[in-house]
Amino acid sequence: MAVSAEQMSGTRTAAAKRAVLKTGRPRAAEPLKLETIDQLLGAIYEGPTESPPWQTAMLRIREVLAAAHVTLMLRPPSSDSTGVMINTGPTTAQNVESYETHFFAADPFVRLAEGDVFSAEELIGPQWLQSQYYHDFLEPIGVRHLLGADIYTKDGIECRFRITRSADAGPFSTDDKSLIKLLLPHLKRSIQLHARLDFLECERSLFAGTVNRMLLGMLSFDANGNIVETNQEARRILAEKDGIWLSGNNLCIESSQESRDLQRMLRGALAGTNDSEGPGVVEAMAVTRPSGRAKLGILVRAIPLGRWSESKQRPAVAVFLRDPEANAAQPSQELVRRLFGLTRMEAQLALLLTEGLTLDEAAEKMNVRRNTARTHLRSIFCKTGVTRQTMLVRLLLNSVLSLG
Repeated sequence: MAVSAEQMSGTRTAAAKRAVLKTGRPRAAEPLKLETIDQLLGAIYEGPTESPPWQTAMLRIREVLAAAHVTLMLRPPSSDSTGVMINTGPTTAQNVESYETHFFAADPFVRLAEGDVFSAEELIGPQWLQSQYYHDFLEPIGVRHLLGADIYTKDGIECRFRITRSADAGPFSTDDKSLIKLLLPHLKRSIQLHARLDFLECERSLFAGTVNRMLLGMLSFDANGNIVETNQEARRILAEKDGIWLSGNNLCIESSQESRDLQRMLRGALAGTNDSEGPGVVEAMAVTRPSGRAKLGILVRAIPLGRWSESKQRPAVAVFLRDPEANAAQPSQELVRRLFGLTRMEAQLALLLTEGLTLDEAAEKMNVRRNTARTHLRSIFCKTGVTRQTMLVRLLLNSVLSLG
């Protein structure tokens, strides 16, 4: 979201810009108001929840310092990766790409001591303006003054924070550097929070994808009975409106008795969320489908409050849906081969048996003789350590194949 100068403490920024136009460099500015510093810190700590992260904070800093660009390199470019950068200010995709693929290697403004803020002249000296990096990259995009700081964490994160001004804007002042130095520890903490949130989101996505692949529908409700989230399989089942559907935040069931049973289970589960010590309340029921298809299975589980939980919008109850007639994605023969050391024909036969086919039916589908199929089956038994066809099917269904 773009941030206007009116939302900032406009006095300092406007005065600096007027001074630039008159003299070619900012004159001494009045001290920042506490309100402006509070806005900057708030934007920094809200940064992890934005996309891209810290966009608002970078825009605010750019306004306050009358800068041309403010850039945060969350992951600096390298020979193996283009990195991850949040840019504010006039730039082009071509400029960004040229830095990510070429000029990063010539950038001398790297590996700064943590906690310190440097200008290019302070770090490199007068020869800075004679460097190839300046002449070939910065000067063509109108950058003359460069201010930078680096952030490192114990988890191995390395971030670069860079601020630029054009030639007619004047160098950064001591006050400008002091402001950045004040913000750096807060930016570091915010980056660490972002890394933690990113880890949790990756973990959540992994588990959500696994649940979907297992064809298990899931809905979660908060403490007020409002739906927090539904996964892909739940949306598929509910969209069919075959005995159960969603109306707003209400899970509706066609059968009156089954509907009353579900509401009782939900009320009981919501009451059970207050017990943070005991196991979550679990109940189950079946839902009749008017189409005549096999009944849906429903399991309701309370999610107890954590020790420090306080939000009423957190998931409090999970409802799982299972359609016994849903067709799971067939595992690849390659996965079966690698997992159990089978040949291509043996893997194909094993998968057909897990689909419920008899040996004769599988042989016909594979276009082989029954005796050939029996030979493959005996080999499968030997390699997997089972002695009966039912044991083989159980072994495959309980393996990691369903997670592939």
